[in-house]
Amino acid sequence: MGVGRGELTDAAWARIEPLLPVSSGRGGRWRDHRQVINGILWRLRAGTPWRDVPAKYGPWKTLHERLRRWTADGTWERILDHVQVKDDAVGKVEWTFSIDSTNVRAHQHAAGARKKGAKAAWVNDLAEDDEALGRSRGGLTSKIHLATDARGLPMSVILTPGQAGDNPQLLPLLDQVAVRRDGPGRPRKRPDRVLADKAYSSPATRRALRRRGIAFTSPEKKDHAAHRLRRGRASGRPPAFDPQTYKGRNVVERCFNRLKQFRALATRYTKRAAYYRSELTIAAIILWLRDSQDTP
Repeated sequence: MGVGRGELTDAAWARIEPLLPVSSGRGGRWRDHRQVINGILWRLRAGTPWRDVPAKYGPWKTLHERLRRWTADGTWERILDHVQVKDDAVGKVEWTFSIDSTNVRAHQHAAGARKKGAKAAWVNDLAEDDEALGRSRGGLTSKIHLATDARGLPMSVILTPGQAGDNPQLLPLLDQVAVRRDGPGRPRKRPDRVLADKAYSSPATRRALRRRGIAFTSPEKKDHAAHRLRRGRASGRPPAFDPQTYKGRNVVERCFNRLKQFRALATRYTKRAAYYRSELTIAAIILWLRDSQDTP
């Protein structure tokens, strides 16, 4: 049987199959993992309700239950960590990070989650309280904060309500990065440089990155420049800014465009923040797998 449109290729399946549980933990065996993951991918691409997933992928409840269980036990995160490890082992991760955020409109079906439900270690207090749903000028929205490497591949993701600010999430995004070596050695956590727009250009952020030894390229806000000029010599030198280096920041915008080709991510239908972030993680895994197949 051939591989359908958007389904896992044989090469991609060979990469992730060893990472998947072999038993359901209740004395039985899982339904075919590849069939179920392909069903989840179909639903992400189409953005339909779970009940509308084609029968060839199995019962829709099985697909949703697999998403739920592997969110709780961290399976999706381990798969993403694995593909990043393999790529960094051959020198493919490019350690200039671009950081930005995008708002996602939440469908009315995303509201109304029960107070008790799925939680995961990544969920910050802001997201945990309100399932990362908030009000902004676009209505009911969530905000995706993303760090990519220099090729535009996802390195870390944070989900917040739509009205949350961008700058407070920069350091937490970097703190999530820990790319293990394919062998001995500590995980690599620190990029060489961070590229970000004016929303992240606060003096406190610049100081924090200097303490970490990370170069930072971001245009200075006009009000920050005016305040510095008013202080005169006491303000020190203006921050260095290289427009040519800054042009590389557009890779994060391109990554958002690739993620939003999955219609279930372009509009949020999922009630639980934990499940929506797992869907983002699954899409990120697919981007990494596609890149590894395209690169000789």
